[in-house]
Amino acid sequence: MFNFWGSKEQQQGTSRPPEASSQSPWYSPSLVSSPSSSRPQTSGQIPANVSPGEAAGIIAFLKDKSVDELRKLLSDKDAYQQFLLSLDQVKIQNNIKEELRRETLQIARENLEKEPQIMELRNQCRIIRTTELAAAQEKLNELERQKEEILKFYSPGSLLHKLQEAMNQVDEESEALQEKFLEKEIDTAAFVQKFKKLRTTYHRRALIHLAAKTSNI
Repeated sequence: MFNFWGSKEQQQGTSRPPEASSQSPWYSPSLVSSPSSSRPQTSGQIPANVSPGEAAGIIAFLKDKSVDELRKLLSDKDAYQQFLLSLDQVKIQNNIKEELRRETLQIARENLEKEPQIMELRNQCRIIRTTELAAAQEKLNELERQKEEILKFYSPGSLLHKLQEAMNQVDEESEALQEKFLEKEIDTAAFVQKFKKLRTTYHRRALIHLAAKTSNI
């Protein structure tokens, strides 16, 4: 049997053979050291995640217990459980767990209380999607179509085409005026004034067309 701090055998300087327990140990044999080994097994050592302060606190609880009490902890699972729940570290963890449980329940209750409001907001969103959003989408599509038409109308290619049409129109008017003059349908002074104005307009548009075409290229 192990020698523990503060045991009666140590105080009296004597030892006695362990008595056979009437109950089989509830713990795994790997949790204690093998009798044939001079060192405890790795699985029987204090876990690495236990701090030295916590380990010292647990040892302080154990060192004042008698051999019979320690043997009972090893053989009686209920006694071990009761001892475990009496540790300050376990009490702290249980308190934290209980506090988290209460907070979780409180949050769940608040969410349930807000469920009617959430359902109402969902219904409002559904109405908006089916009515106001549809109208807004239709208006947006119309504005997009108008934008495309305006961009197409004022595109460089479209403007050059319209300018070319205006040049052709003035040129046709000039030819028609010239035919009237040849057929004596208009006097010379009026012909010169109108013809000069038409040809000036034609050449000004032709220069603009040429400059725009060259710049576009």
